[in-house]
Amino acid sequence: MWRLFIFAAAGLYFLLPLWAALRFSLAYNGTGFSAQAYSGLTGQQGFGAAIWLSVQLAVVTTAFELAIMVPTTVYIHLRRPGLRRVMDFVTSLPLVIPPVVLILGVLTVAPSRLKATPFLLALEYVVLAVPFSYRALDAGVRSIDVKTLVDASRSLGGEWLTTMRCVLLPNMRVAVLSATVLTVALVLGEYTMASLDQYQTFPTWIVLFEASNSHVSVAASLMALFLTWLVLIAISLVGRSRRQAGGMS
Repeated sequence: MWRLFIFAAAGLYFLLPLWAALRFSLAYNGTGFSAQAYSGLTGQQGFGAAIWLSVQLAVVTTAFELAIMVPTTVYIHLRRPGLRRVMDFVTSLPLVIPPVVLILGVLTVAPSRLKATPFLLALEYVVLAVPFSYRALDAGVRSIDVKTLVDASRSLGGEWLTTMRCVLLPNMRVAVLSATVLTVALVLGEYTMASLDQYQTFPTWIVLFEASNSHVSVAASLMALFLTWLVLIAISLVGRSRRQAGGMS
């Protein structure tokens, strides 16, 4: 009974604000319930450019994040296990340092050519995503015997790139997908750095558009949240199918 009560309380805590936002977005122009805010979302001024910029930043950030953190995490577990606590501390710093401080430091030292491109945000997002991606990848590496897999691959003549691509990454698939989703969710929801850099990403578009049409901005927020949920469900299904396949084999 206590479990049911706790789950019910948690469900109400999370679902009631979403239900209120949904009712607000459907109560369009005070004329009763209407899906006009959702049907006309793609035709709103600046929506396409904002979502396209956020998608580009998400792709670039994820590519840089995985290219840096996957080899680093494997190397720490394989060659420098004594540095795990140091890595836990270092990767926690972006959670402690305010984003305003980070962006002001970046704008001070970044070259002019890099400041002129919105992909400066991608490098900033790489730093912000480190705490989440590292912990997702660290959990994936801990769940497999990295040393045995690497030694077996090397004894069969596999080079490091071959070992990483054909041996380690398939066993870290769920961890890599989790790090990808966390990074993409951060990029699609980050507002402070994009606002200070004066680029209109999807979150900044929602805030700016709220002044003229709050119903549409709330509808856009709910759609972004719903798409993130779909990706998380897809990852859980991939992980479940992988475990079932492993159990059958």
